[in-house]
Amino acid sequence: SQLENNALLIAARAELDTLKAKQEAEKQAALEQQAAEVDALISAIGTVTLSSETAIKAARAAYDIEAACINEMKEYVDDEQFAKAIELLSNAPRIGAAGCGHSGIICQHMAHLMCCIERPARFISPAEAVHGATGFLQKGDVMVFASRGGKTKELLPIVDICKAKGVKIITVTENLESPLATAADVVIKQHVNRETDKWNAQGTTSTTALCMIFHALQAAIIEQTGYRAEQFALIHPGGAVGERLNNKAL
Repeated sequence: SQLENNALLIAARAELDTLKAKQEAEKQAALEQQAAEVDALISAIGTVTLSSETAIKAARAAYDIEAACINEMKEYVDDEQFAKAIELLSNAPRIGAAGCGHSGIICQHMAHLMCCIERPARFISPAEAVHGATGFLQKGDVMVFASRGGKTKELLPIVDICKAKGVKIITVTENLESPLATAADVVIKQHVNRETDKWNAQGTTSTTALCMIFHALQAAIIEQTGYRAEQFALIHPGGAVGERLNNKAL
């Protein structure tokens, strides 16, 4: 009958509403559970656990290793060799820098350091150097080589080119008896106590040591040449440094 059909329809709708409500409740519970898990992960960030303790100790040890290296480096500074390097770099019409791997990356930084005090310089890729890039160098220029072991094969052909063209050579290396050292006009000792990783294999402390030598050279050349902040302000108008040098409000 019509009444029975209506009753069935009402019951079906009620059951459907109940099912929908149940599904919505389950969905909401699942979302709340996921949110709770995310909150737990966020709360755990920065917490030292047994699994992270060893890693944090290694991180702290890295600071100690590199700090010790920089302090020890001062004992290896040869004033005579540094003075010669400063003189050459202060007067060279152009400066080239080359190295491989991490040393090459820091040589790029070295070239930029020189440009920042208006000593024209560029990084010369060892690969490009033997394919014409050494045409940048002329007689009286200076080429800086960086090689911890002093035997980097990719750099040796560049030495021959520099010798033939009358380009002065500065080598930064730990091995004073190496081919790159003995071929140089000036040799700067690179001291490295050890790398920061547990295998003493990654180019970490050695990279910091090389960077420190180039920073020291730049500081010395600024004194040697009388380079002024006003000069730097002209070529570095950008960023916070440029604003400060040009007396602009930050």
